[in-house]
Amino acid sequence: MNVPDKLPDDIAELKAIIRAQQDQNARLEALVASFKKALFGAKSEKVDPAQYELELEDIETAIAQVEAEIDADERTAPVRPPKPRQTNRGSLPKHLERVEVVIEPERSCACGPERHVIGEDVSERLDIIPAQFRVIVTRRPKYACRSCEGGISQAPAPAHIIAGGMPTEATLAHVLVSKYADHLPLYRQAQIYSRQGIDLDRSTLAAWVGKSAFELTPVYDALMADLKRSTKLFMDETPAPVLAPGRKRTKTGYFWALARDDRPWGGDDPPGVAFTYAPGRSGQHADNILSGFSGTLQVDGYAGYNRLLKRPTQDVVLAYCWAHARRKLHDVTQSGAAPIAQEGLAQIQALYRIEKDLRGLPADQRHAARQDRSKPIIDAFKLWLAKNRARVSAKSPTGEALKYIAKYWDGLIRFLDDGRIELDSNPVERTIRPIALNRKNALFAGHDAGAQSWAVIASLIETCKLNGIEPHGYLSRVLKAIAGGHKQTDINLLLPWNYVNPV
Repeated sequence: MNVPDKLPDDIAELKAIIRAQQDQNARLEALVASFKKALFGAKSEKVDPAQYELELEDIETAIAQVEAEIDADERTAPVRPPKPRQTNRGSLPKHLERVEVVIEPERSCACGPERHVIGEDVSERLDIIPAQFRVIVTRRPKYACRSCEGGISQAPAPAHIIAGGMPTEATLAHVLVSKYADHLPLYRQAQIYSRQGIDLDRSTLAAWVGKSAFELTPVYDALMADLKRSTKLFMDETPAPVLAPGRKRTKTGYFWALARDDRPWGGDDPPGVAFTYAPGRSGQHADNILSGFSGTLQVDGYAGYNRLLKRPTQDVVLAYCWAHARRKLHDVTQSGAAPIAQEGLAQIQALYRIEKDLRGLPADQRHAARQDRSKPIIDAFKLWLAKNRARVSAKSPTGEALKYIAKYWDGLIRFLDDGRIELDSNPVERTIRPIALNRKNALFAGHDAGAQSWAVIASLIETCKLNGIEPHGYLSRVLKAIAGGHKQTDINLLLPWNYVNPV
């Protein structure tokens, strides 16, 4: 039997294909391991969420690149291609414009007559048209009467936020959302406009933002007043570097966030958040912001909030955050074996498992379930806390963590007696993250007044996001209403949850 001379070449080619596939598999396995570690592995609780998302994006991009290489190899391989991989590519929302493209085959049959339709295959793909700029030309004809001298008739010019200026209210909304929701500083926006042949100075955009912030301030004030009428709120603060005029360096101010989120217990009030800039972190700032508020305030362990307890009216109760207590124990476990800290974490985790079951239930049902299921855990935790504080040095890392929990114990267990109170203050921390991300991209605010403008616009945008409202459309409509003379007495009608679909 004669063996074809080409056989050794075929074997060598197959071996090369196998080696390439093995290399691709090894790369995929390494990337998947990195992905799992980033997604599920132990992470420092101080990791910046934006940096974490960036890590996942890069890993997913690398995985997609390897898969593309595999697809290319399969298309050129002399074997039957495998079945398409079942991947979740999402669905395209119904509100998007559909542009139909019909691809007709040859309709005449070889036997003579024309073929008839028996069905069709339909596929949908996402298409993007880059941002389009257009010019709104407004013409106002003048009319006069030939029979008399009754004067000239002309429609009045429509009112605008920037009187006599270039931008429409939709343009102003785009600048605001790009800066405060998409974290694009004004100089980057100016570069984008320049690519379309529109030369705008950064200072011009800044003037638009300042004017918009001024006009939106009454809506912001109404939002703040609406939040303070609630009897259960969250509060948190985050540093905000601000340029110090004349000193050529920054000073540290703070954004204070006041938030409401009653969704976990089915409350009637819509969620919202209002930011306030203050030049410091003194508890006096919290007291000033909360002027007129009475009720339960859920916060972290920052001592500045204790000033609220010194009010003559004694009208504020502080509830503390189990996530911060957990973090103290978690930090201890990161430096080595810490059985006591691990025991504490296990007990806190048991509380969170119960809370997961109670999410969305009315406050009275949450209260009853906590008394039945969570209170025994808290009672056991209290005994465990006293026992272990006596066993360890108060100055050791474990002792410091236990001391923190004991110090805030009364506020930590307040959730047992009020179904409206959450186990932690994470709702307000989530609302304040975009502020931190914008701060990172913009580096710092240019002035105290600019920082407060930042707070006004960010408050409305983040409240829109909490309520599932598209912020550009909302701001565009509200700015147009304000320019048209919306009454100050009806300012509450411009709040995000009241102005979704205006009449």
